[in-house]
Amino acid sequence: MKSDIEIAQNAKMKPIVDIAQSIGLSEDDIELYGKYKAKVSLKTWDRLKDKPSGKLVLVTAINPTPAGEGKTTTTVGLGMALNRIGKKAIIALREPSLGPSFGVKGGAAGGGYSQVVPMDDINLHFTGDFHAVTTAHNLLAAMLDNSIHQGNPLNIDPRQVVLRRAMDLNERALRNIVIGLGGKTDGIPRESGFDISVASEVMAVLCLASDLMDFKERVSRIVVAYTYDGKPVTAADLKAAGSMALLMKDAIKPNLVQTLENTPAFIHGGPFANIAHGCNSIIATQMGLKLADYMITEAGFGADLGAEKFFNLKCRYAGLKPDAVVLVATIRALKNHGGVTKDRLSETNMQALAKGVENLEKHLENLNLFGVPVVVALNEFPGDSKEEIEMIAGKCAALGAELSISRVWNEGSQGGEELARKVISATEKNADFKCLYELESPLKAKIEKICQQIYGADGVSYNKTAENMLDRFEKMGYGQLPICIAKTQYSLSDEPKAIGRPRGFTVNIREVKLSAGAGFVVAIAGDIMTMPGLSKSPAAEKIDILPDGEIIGLF
Repeated sequence: MKSDIEIAQNAKMKPIVDIAQSIGLSEDDIELYGKYKAKVSLKTWDRLKDKPSGKLVLVTAINPTPAGEGKTTTTVGLGMALNRIGKKAIIALREPSLGPSFGVKGGAAGGGYSQVVPMDDINLHFTGDFHAVTTAHNLLAAMLDNSIHQGNPLNIDPRQVVLRRAMDLNERALRNIVIGLGGKTDGIPRESGFDISVASEVMAVLCLASDLMDFKERVSRIVVAYTYDGKPVTAADLKAAGSMALLMKDAIKPNLVQTLENTPAFIHGGPFANIAHGCNSIIATQMGLKLADYMITEAGFGADLGAEKFFNLKCRYAGLKPDAVVLVATIRALKNHGGVTKDRLSETNMQALAKGVENLEKHLENLNLFGVPVVVALNEFPGDSKEEIEMIAGKCAALGAELSISRVWNEGSQGGEELARKVISATEKNADFKCLYELESPLKAKIEKICQQIYGADGVSYNKTAENMLDRFEKMGYGQLPICIAKTQYSLSDEPKAIGRPRGFTVNIREVKLSAGAGFVVAIAGDIMTMPGLSKSPAAEKIDILPDGEIIGLF
């Protein structure tokens, strides 16, 4: 089979004007970025907001493994399959970060015959949204340090500056740095560092804002530092919110592209789910709901991260009520969770599968807590045996979930027809969606409920600094914010190597951060990094561009 980029480069794309017209958007509603990309004007929302909404379907997955699960591929394939059987569907994805694109994970445009295109543009600079986020973030950082340098009128304690700088690449050497070295005119020396742009609070605000003015109001609340007497200093105090909003005036508009089979796709925003909230923008999702009968969206990494945050953060702030959830898995990945090494995953191993399927079971139990019908999409591989598939079907049935074999990677929409029909049936059930916790609960109680009910932990431990900060946030009036836990994506626990369904563990909260603009408190569990590093052989070594402009090595 051809590589992803070879398939994408041979795609028969339609002009994006035609794609827009297929969902009821006129040329006045879109701003063209070449022939195959466009941004949708926010003024369009005024015309759409009173229309009835379609069905909202979330695609999530088991904890990721080196064997691969295919969550984005399933999202794309499901959207195409719904259109194939006569339904009007739109998909909504996050924008890929350049960090993993040039690192080890790869892009986020799907794979095989279920991709969004133009794939190379999407995985590279796209329409410049991430550059805008990075620039707005670093403008705020520059204005903060300038305020300290220019006589420090806000009485900022340089030891209590919490805002770091951002860049959209994996760069471990910038995790911890000292800035302001040189002379008197070069600033005040202090410790700082960089986070990857997808971990920036500005990115989270982009994806949770309802419009540009809401974005400006939210970024004004971002806490950047504390004064010598412990009072928070915000972007509003630095008079930075207006300039930041100006930099985001185009980035806040959702991007419209298409799939290999010309299904419309919104791709907008891109917070990571292991260190942020892992969902595309509320603006894109709500717009898609008004333009289609089925809005298919995804949340990052496993359901313990992406789905939990989609429900408790995005749905809560946007007032969304999902109608169904698709949980993606592969037999290979489940055997990997059962202890089988990557080189032996094609062998039938019922004992390992029985152990690994506990990961799937736990995610199904978790999703049932939210009151939304679940369909399990089992991505088929050539070596999957009938016996293995029957075991998975039995486990799903016991927990009230439908199972569908998905072949969208190698067959496109045709391979997802059964999944599409089962998803339609699931959306016709009476979903009783509810969030996991009440906002009135103390911050610690909310953290512990996520850790115990979603991860399966026996309890939670906090180091002294985290304990003190939680108490401080409560006293500052932020106790009613929801929680965003940053932890490894590879395990239900905070230990990456604890695969399958870990038991008898404690989640260790080593740090907490306030994201007052986005509207949540971040609790960092274990050794999760907010600035990834490159691997020994990063993908960047294999990526190249030829004299005729052809891109090679990009997946």
